[in-house]
Amino acid sequence: GHRPIALAGGATGLIGDPSGKSAERQLITTELLEANIAKVKEQLRRLLDFEVKVNPARLVDNASWTKDVTLLAFLRDVGKHFSVNMMVAKESVRARMEDRETGISYTEFSYMLLQAFDFYVLCRDYQCELQIGGSDQWGNITAGIDLCRKKLGQQVYGLTLPLITNADGSKFGKTVAGAVWLDPARTSVYRFYQFWIRTDDRDVARYLKYFTFLSREEIESLEQKHTENPGARQAHQALAKAVTDLIHGSSATAEAMRASEILFGGDLAGVPETTLSEIVGEVPTREIAKSALEGPGQPLVELLIHVELCPSKGQARKDIEGGGAYVNNVRESKVARTVTTSDLLFGKYVLLRKGKRNYVVLTAK
Repeated sequence: GHRPIALAGGATGLIGDPSGKSAERQLITTELLEANIAKVKEQLRRLLDFEVKVNPARLVDNASWTKDVTLLAFLRDVGKHFSVNMMVAKESVRARMEDRETGISYTEFSYMLLQAFDFYVLCRDYQCELQIGGSDQWGNITAGIDLCRKKLGQQVYGLTLPLITNADGSKFGKTVAGAVWLDPARTSVYRFYQFWIRTDDRDVARYLKYFTFLSREEIESLEQKHTENPGARQAHQALAKAVTDLIHGSSATAEAMRASEILFGGDLAGVPETTLSEIVGEVPTREIAKSALEGPGQPLVELLIHVELCPSKGQARKDIEGGGAYVNNVRESKVARTVTTSDLLFGKYVLLRKGKRNYVVLTAK
């Protein structure tokens, strides 16, 4: 079998790849890049096995073989194997050169040579035979294939995968608005889980095939269930659980699922504060002085108006009497109900709900 090699861009990351970009990338500092690579290493450990005895994964950083190469040596040993005509013909370069406003800097223009040099070193020192990347990397990968053939006389291969897009045509990417991150410090586990729950119906079957290890039979069964009862969202739940399990582990996934259930009327008893905090970040919030809830507290009727769940006292009374008002997911039917400090969760939150989906978190300050 083959040994997977994960390549960190300690060198190329300082320049930036122009592929798929309409403008010059912002350069980042060495310190920030090193911090990013350290985090990527930890993320990869969740996906690749670096400890197994047979063909363990390997993580290498292209800065280790690039940092000591002089400019003259690079131009002589690598640059001479590439014609400018060929480089300009690459789609990623040609598109930028045709834009007179932005153009392309020599820095980004040379990125192709650096990535080709990476493939050459990986082939020479690590016996790497196949490079896998997104379809936007085709030009860079084929440049590396050519360099390996010219300098080593070896045949290596490239495999590109289509860039993942949503049903509306927008693509996944770290620079796209609403991007989802693997690092829980950037995207909490709850929001990560919700990202997949909210997958467009048109995408869910495709994503189950892309991002999970479910069998073909299991996915086809989920597709059938979704067709029969779209509202149950069983396919979405299976997708969200599988991907979140893979990235964050089953324990964190269970907590995210618990938080999700709360917004569908789940019991709040025993919910940890971390889970409740996730919910606070997902629904509208309103503040109230904690002193206002002391003693007799505040009438629920008044609070429903205060948080804008009801437009008037008359409507608030009607909703309460009709069983459509909830305090901490418990249905309230008495118009005289007041909310006091005893209702505060962790001494600061009250979850108010009208109907099935209209939530507001009241935060006591």
